Amino acid sequence: MSTDEPSITLYRLQACPYCERVVRTLEQYNLTYRSRFVEPMHSDRNVVKRISGKRSVPAIVDTDTGVTMSESGNIVTYLDRTYGNGGEN
Repeated sequence: MSTDEPSITLYRLQACPYCERVVRTLEQYNLTYRSRFVEPMHSDRNVVKRISGKRSVPAIVDTDTGVTMSESGNIVTYLDRTYGNGGEN
């Protein structure tokens, strides 16, 4: 297994404002991540359903912490608490 693989995988859609919110947070904390663009048709997002139990995006998998989650607000809060300053500026 390569040690330079990013620990975070982001499942996202092109031009999705909720996904972009997560991308901005990842970039704010200088986190390397892998983007996986998923099927635009909700019913075709089986890869996301397999990893998170839902077909909604954005969804992330963080292998460093063992966390898998969806919903942009939850993801941003998780990233703030885990990699940021707890949301305090």
